Amino acid sequence: MMFLRIHKKWAVTAVGAVAVAGAVLLYWTSRPSSATFIDPVNQDLVVQGKAIYANTCAACHGAKLQGQPNWRERLANGRLPAPPHDRTGHTWHHPDAVLFDLVKNGLVPGRTAPPGYQSDMPAFGNTLSDEQIVAVLAYIKSTWASDVLRMQREVTEQQQRR
Repeated sequence: MMFLRIHKKWAVTAVGAVAVAGAVLLYWTSRPSSATFIDPVNQDLVVQGKAIYANTCAACHGAKLQGQPNWRERLANGRLPAPPHDRTGHTWHHPDAVLFDLVKNGLVPGRTAPPGYQSDMPAFGNTLSDEQIVAVLAYIKSTWASDVLRMQREVTEQQQRR
C-alpha cells in the first residue's frame, strides 16, 4: 500500500513537471528562431515585410504606420486603439523577442501585457510563419530613424544579456 502511495505522489509530481516543462518549451519556441537583433538592412526581407504589413497590419496600424487616432485614449470597451509603429509610438521601446511574441501570440496578459488586460491585437501565429513575422518587423524597423533604431537595438541587446 505504501508503494502505491509513493507511486501516486511520483506520478502527480511527474505530470506537474511535464506540464511546467511544456509551458516553458512553448514560450521559448514562440520566440524568434534567432534571438538576435532583427536588422532591417536586408532589402529583400524589407520588401517582403512591406507587402505582408500592407495585407495584414495596415488595416489597424495604418498604411504609413501611423496607428489609429487617439491611440492613447481608451475606447468605450476599455481597450486601446492600435498604436503607431513609427517613432511617435512605443514599438521601438520593446526588444525584438517581445515584438515577435506580440505579433505571433497577440497580447498575452501576464507576459506581454498587464494581467487582466484585453486587446484587439490578434495572434498571427496561425497565419504568418516565423520568417514572415521577422520580415514585417524588419519592414517596420526600416522606417525608423537611425537614432531610434540604435536605441531599440540597445533594448534588444540588454534583454539578451539577462
